[in-house]
Amino acid sequence: MRGPQWMDNGMSHIWLPYTQMKTVLPPLPAVRTSGCDIHLADGRVLTDGIASWWTACHGYNHPHIRDAVSTQLSRMPHVMFGGLVHEPALTLATRLAGMLPGDLERVFFTDSGSVAVEVAIKIAIQYWINRGVSGRNRLLAFRGGYHGDTLATMAVCDPEEGMHALFNGVLPQHYIMDLPRDQMTLQRLESCLSESGDEIAAILVEPLIQGAGGMLFHDPVVLRHLRTLADRYGILLIFDEIFTGFGRTGTMFACQQADVVPDIMTLSKALTAGTMPLAATVTRTHVFEAFLSDNPLHALMHGPTFMANPLACACANASLDLFETQPRLEQVRQIGAQMAHELAACRHLPNVRDVRVMGAVGVVELETIADMNRLKAALIALGVWIRPFRTIIYLTPSFTIRPDELSRLTDAIRRVIAQGAAS
Repeated sequence: MRGPQWMDNGMSHIWLPYTQMKTVLPPLPAVRTSGCDIHLADGRVLTDGIASWWTACHGYNHPHIRDAVSTQLSRMPHVMFGGLVHEPALTLATRLAGMLPGDLERVFFTDSGSVAVEVAIKIAIQYWINRGVSGRNRLLAFRGGYHGDTLATMAVCDPEEGMHALFNGVLPQHYIMDLPRDQMTLQRLESCLSESGDEIAAILVEPLIQGAGGMLFHDPVVLRHLRTLADRYGILLIFDEIFTGFGRTGTMFACQQADVVPDIMTLSKALTAGTMPLAATVTRTHVFEAFLSDNPLHALMHGPTFMANPLACACANASLDLFETQPRLEQVRQIGAQMAHELAACRHLPNVRDVRVMGAVGVVELETIADMNRLKAALIALGVWIRPFRTIIYLTPSFTIRPDELSRLTDAIRRVIAQGAAS
């Protein structure tokens, strides 16, 4: 079936993400979104089970966010953030500082999650340089972790299971350890810090769920161990909440379940509710104060062109309005309960290794996925948009999804597994 003319004309000029362009099946032409639906050019409608890479937490085209964008567009679409500031960004920074735990109160805006993590790494290393401490120029991150696709962030992703093994000889070398889930891995981590802590600027982790690494869950006690060790060895602690922030795990921020405050936190994804690119790197007071100096070289020399874009900040403020006025965390609880109940039927199906749910994240882990294209096609044929990867089929729906829409998604997963589409 031919696509619309714009697709026929344009596909020979586009480069798609995470895709082998020689063998890729034609992507689906989307023309409109509404609620939890993606409308295709041929008239089909797919129920979105992953909220456009975990971003559209309030569903698509929410009128409150749309109105905020329209108002800001008529007033000031963009202005440089060098030497100028504007109300949407400063209001957003103030609101984020008020929501985040502890003294996480200085906000540096960027335009993507990868860049937010790059800035966090840069801040962590320069923190020690500014304090006159030499040699602390490496990070400690964890197997199963994913923090982005730019060069600095690739270096702190899982080097073997991640997507970036081709670059291992090019990337800076950091310490990559197992998460301290038990006494053995905790002792190994402490031994590493004891031997090499004076080389380590910061520990970097995705709290509670390692997302693109396979939707791998860990207990809040892991975060408490990391805070204790970071304090013991005088190392900064960075929480990458780009995926987990804004309600996805059941609390507004994942770190709240551990009652732990990191020194630096990164945010993006649902920050603007899937409407516009925006990210933030937020630091505690003592981190920011290490950059205050009469020496101009101690400044943070970073500044994306579209930093703190007013339209994106207006989106984010409107999204926070909805978190304040709508029962989003209760909706997350209900989604989690429904997924746990309905996905449980998959436990006894062939090829299923595990079923797990946390907040509004539901995962069915398989032993193998023999033909990913076949599996994706089977899901689309059932009217759902779900993007399996590695050996998992997962759901991260919008928090506004209706119970019947969620059942359509969970039923589709059960059916494709039962029919052997993944085998």
